[in-house]
Amino acid sequence: MRKKIRVLIVEDSLVVRELLKHIIGGDSRFEVVAAVESAEQCLQLLETEAPDVISLDIRLPGMNGLDATLQIMSRRPTPIVVVAAQVDDDELNIAMNALRAGALSVVEKPVGVTHVEFESLAAKLCTQLAIMSQVRVVRQGGNRGLTFGSSPLPVPRPEARPGSYDMLGIAASTGGPQALVQLLSGLGEGFPLPILLVQHITSSFLEGFVTWLSGATPFKVGIATEDETPQPGRVYVAPVERHLALIHHRLSILDTPAVCNQKPSGTVLFNSMARELGRKAIGVVLTGMGSDGSDGLLDMHKAGAYTIAEDASTCVVFGMPAAAAKLGAAREMLPLPAIAPRLRDLAGRGGGG
Repeated sequence: MRKKIRVLIVEDSLVVRELLKHIIGGDSRFEVVAAVESAEQCLQLLETEAPDVISLDIRLPGMNGLDATLQIMSRRPTPIVVVAAQVDDDELNIAMNALRAGALSVVEKPVGVTHVEFESLAAKLCTQLAIMSQVRVVRQGGNRGLTFGSSPLPVPRPEARPGSYDMLGIAASTGGPQALVQLLSGLGEGFPLPILLVQHITSSFLEGFVTWLSGATPFKVGIATEDETPQPGRVYVAPVERHLALIHHRLSILDTPAVCNQKPSGTVLFNSMARELGRKAIGVVLTGMGSDGSDGLLDMHKAGAYTIAEDASTCVVFGMPAAAAKLGAAREMLPLPAIAPRLRDLAGRGGGG
């Protein structure tokens, strides 16, 4: 018989706490070892209950979700899924910084059982808890950022054409927000290429994620709009429930069917970059569940673009990069700290930040 996944619930609202116990406890994969109302209580139980995964609210009495994440990751590193309502700017900032500090994903807080979205939100929460419980997390110490080292070993460089690329496309899913902060910060101010980004994230968190990413990196980050001309040094993020594509060298927002169960889809973006830019494009697939982006990255590779997928050694979830590797779509598999230096080289920036 398979061992049940031990879940610790941290939620200050009694009503929501009971709802989470009902949802998680009703799933045969899980055992709810405790449900507490504060981060302080969570920390007291961390060693004795040894949960496999923690469902963590953001706004708590006393210590908030960010500080709780930092404490958990320094005391007993445990996979954390942030469970947040459709949050205001302050709460979303806490949630995103919790990701940066070591939490693995943010999901929307389930609503009452009679609500039309209850079943889908409950299923999404349980799926995230099950997957994240399998992720190995490491002790973060006093570090407020989730990083994988800052001095990667030199990586042999395949044939490239520094300075001959026009645009960078990135696709990411689970683990993407923290990986993107590290990658974009590594590219540094003055990176000369426009960046088109597909990040799978709960729709209600997208605007706050974009604002947070803009503040946490050297780039001006915004939600892409129809018919924009991509500008160097800016990041254009695919909007809610729409694909982002490049048509006639301008941004196009498409309301076409989901690809790989994703909308927006990295494959749609990469397909368009392959058609429009050919060998003048760069494509990067970062950490994430599923296989989105892999087919599109293969199209880019066939068109002569430079393609990179994140190595398993730094992925939170080695799903999307693994799918790209299986197809032979990635010219290089690089650990996260090595990707920004390579992109700077390709863009003709060399070692400059």
